[in-house]
Amino acid sequence: MANDIKDIAHAVDAAGVMRLFASPPRVLALGEPTHGVDAPLLLRNALFRQLVEREGYRTIAIESDSVAGLLVDSYVTTGSGTLDEAMGRGFSHGFGASAANRELVDWMRAFNEGRPSGDRVRFAGFDGPLEMAYAASPREALTSLHRFLGGHVDPDLLPCTAGTLDRLLGADDRWTDTAAMLDPSASFGRSAEAGRLRLLADDLGALLDAWTPHLIAVASRDAFDRALMYARAASGLLRYHYWMADTSPSRLARLTGLRDQMMAGNLLALAERGPVLAHAHNGHLQRDISSLLMGGRRLEWWSAGAVAEARLGEGYGFLATAFGTLRHQGVGVPPPETLEGALYALPEESCLVDAAELAAVLGAPGPVPRTSPYFGYAPLDPAHLARVDGVVFMKDVPEDRRTPPTP
Repeated sequence: MANDIKDIAHAVDAAGVMRLFASPPRVLALGEPTHGVDAPLLLRNALFRQLVEREGYRTIAIESDSVAGLLVDSYVTTGSGTLDEAMGRGFSHGFGASAANRELVDWMRAFNEGRPSGDRVRFAGFDGPLEMAYAASPREALTSLHRFLGGHVDPDLLPCTAGTLDRLLGADDRWTDTAAMLDPSASFGRSAEAGRLRLLADDLGALLDAWTPHLIAVASRDAFDRALMYARAASGLLRYHYWMADTSPSRLARLTGLRDQMMAGNLLALAERGPVLAHAHNGHLQRDISSLLMGGRRLEWWSAGAVAEARLGEGYGFLATAFGTLRHQGVGVPPPETLEGALYALPEESCLVDAAELAAVLGAPGPVPRTSPYFGYAPLDPAHLARVDGVVFMKDVPEDRRTPPTP
């Protein structure tokens, strides 16, 4: 079997990826099975560089705060600010500490130097303004949307004043209380103020839609797209905070689904602008329903990738990454009867395999699922192979010499 797999294994490069598709996908998503190690991100960087340079992709989107990501996009497209500022304030989940992410941003800035604005590669976060331990205040998204509309339409059309928004929002720390992630009673999401803000966010978004022709004419399409992103972030955050206060057994499943709903909305909006390269955890990008054990319960929700694929069809492509070993987290050599075990027999340190060809070589009944002793690493489910376009395999993933970011 090892020789059969060797015959279908290729280098992880743009040419190999493009062979998987009849035409370049509008959204080409590369997943990873864990967070916090740079080796797969360095491989991502090399692949994305080739896809930008040879295939014309002009947006790179990663699993990070969409609002904060505007700072990174401004840096890579115009040189505004500094690299340190972009890394320090433009990422969520601690991803700004990654040397590989820093390399990516630095390369994007260098690539764009001297290029016309329409040919520059753009950066985007496509996650909501969320962290594992809390959800952000909707202040920045709401006030930025209000400010944009106030500068371009009759102020009498606005549903409220900036002062009213500020009063209703109050102190940001009442939105970001970490206790609310596990204790619904600590959430501010079902307060009278939050309820009023949800209605105002809806009215501001409706006003943005209604005045689209005028706003694009007097501002710019880019400024209008940013305002749309603020509207999605504001409504998504307020909805997320509302359900953080829920006491039903479905609370955590709903929250995970709402997060991926925000991700999908951002991905689809980016795809309207042009072809997108996306990077996130496999669980956020897969076509199958996602699941997670949390608090003793099995949570299920549809991932951002599944939602995007439902809308884009063949315009969505998904490459899943799998690891052989992650020794510093106790993940040793995979058993030979697993999918990772079959790939581990190859001599290459990394390779790309057509998922359909791999499934054919492995045959029925197929490999057994691998189990991981480390909760932060999710092996590739063999049952998903039929709905994956390609598998990127990394044989031995080394530890970084830094503190890993929050998963």
